[in-house]
Amino acid sequence: MHKNTYPILTAQEAALLIHHGDTLGIGGFSSVGTPKAVPAALASHAQAQHEAGKEFKVGLITGGATGNTIDSALAQAGAVSFRTPFQSNKDMRNAINSGDVAYYDVHLSHIGQDVRYGFLPKINVALIEASDVTADGEITLTTSVGISPTLIQQADKVIIELNRMHSGKLQGMHDIYTPSAPPARTDIPIFRVSDRAGSPVVKVDPKKIVAIVETNERDHIAPFTPQNETTLQIGNNVAQFLLSEWKKGRIPQEFLPLQSGVGNIANAVLGALGDDTQLPAFTMFTEVIQNSVIDLMLKGRIRFATGSSLTLSEDHLDMIYNDLPFFRDRLLLRPQEITNHPEMIRRLGIIAINTALEADIFGNVNSTHVSGSKIMNGIGGSADFSRNAYLSIFTTPSTAKNGLISSIVPQVSHVDSTEHDVRILVTEQGVADLRGKSPRQRAQCIIENCAHPDYKQLLWDYLKLSEGKSCHTPFSLRNAFQMHLAYEETGDMRNTTYIA
Repeated sequence: MHKNTYPILTAQEAALLIHHGDTLGIGGFSSVGTPKAVPAALASHAQAQHEAGKEFKVGLITGGATGNTIDSALAQAGAVSFRTPFQSNKDMRNAINSGDVAYYDVHLSHIGQDVRYGFLPKINVALIEASDVTADGEITLTTSVGISPTLIQQADKVIIELNRMHSGKLQGMHDIYTPSAPPARTDIPIFRVSDRAGSPVVKVDPKKIVAIVETNERDHIAPFTPQNETTLQIGNNVAQFLLSEWKKGRIPQEFLPLQSGVGNIANAVLGALGDDTQLPAFTMFTEVIQNSVIDLMLKGRIRFATGSSLTLSEDHLDMIYNDLPFFRDRLLLRPQEITNHPEMIRRLGIIAINTALEADIFGNVNSTHVSGSKIMNGIGGSADFSRNAYLSIFTTPSTAKNGLISSIVPQVSHVDSTEHDVRILVTEQGVADLRGKSPRQRAQCIIENCAHPDYKQLLWDYLKLSEGKSCHTPFSLRNAFQMHLAYEETGDMRNTTYIA
């Protein structure tokens, strides 16, 4: 059987294979390697059904963020009944916060096995982007893996968008490995960042492939905003802290693999580490491979990087495609269940660097919610790494909204990573090393080193009010959220007044 004997359909024809009430598994991770044509056609089909007075909604299970081509289009069409796991899209966020979409947030290392264990609805259709597919059902994915192997395995039907933009370029750059189910699960055979454990392709019964939709389209990653003084200072603070730890012998001389979140601060941290030639060249075991990784690889500062996606601008993806012999030996894409697996993080001794929306004076971190109720994005993989890392570092600017909000507060309004998992907190003001400290000592360390000068006295005042009673953690039920209330009522946290 040649691949051309699979049904070749238009995106519109393929969308008709998806029905109201279906659960749709969409491949991709961090808005790359996602199908593009069929979701757009599905959104149009949903709108037409609604205009005809008919119901049309699907459940949506993905590997992570899917971007505008999926989350925006389907949310705007009112075509989603529930969504899981990570999202960071404005339209989907609004639909979730308004209650139109039921949202299940979960650690990214869990979602693949949740699907396989039957904890979530049965997947009727898996919609996957591939660079190549053979007659006997061997699928080469594109710029990400996510949970695509599990979606393909568990779905009743598989629709493949065959993206010619990547055809013939990505063979051998994926390592597809799925752990066995308990009680027969064994160790994952990865002992170095560059080890391979599985297959370069996803294998599926060809009979499950009900449609091939041919495309030729890039991922169109939006550029990050330029670095500013704050993000650059945070990057330098992290780099100087790690250099100090390395010189003290608390990090092995050959250094340890890094995990880094997504965005400007992550790029600033990697840039600072790469520029500091006192540190040895290092490796990465992470979720998302960004532009800065490719730049440092070309400079010889990163030896090897493995992740679940190549979240790159078009020019940086072209760098890889124009020099495949160089990059094939230095890049590897894996399922997020492996990149985020506690076993891997603990075994390899990952240094994890993630971003917080806010942190409190005891070290609890809020990564997802504004004022405790409105979701911004999912938790992603930050807690997978923070709980199990050799060193767990969280970064945040000390203020937001031009100083109207302090990112350091008496009590976070929503907890994603607890004080037990956050070892180091970094803002542009400095570094708070929380290891071996009691709650009072952590509070003093964070206020002194991480809080913005405009908010230090307010935080000291809160601590003083809360320390006057017999307790382990100085906490005031009356005052814990007074800074949040001041912003809600006056638009400026600096207007906080505590209750004596």
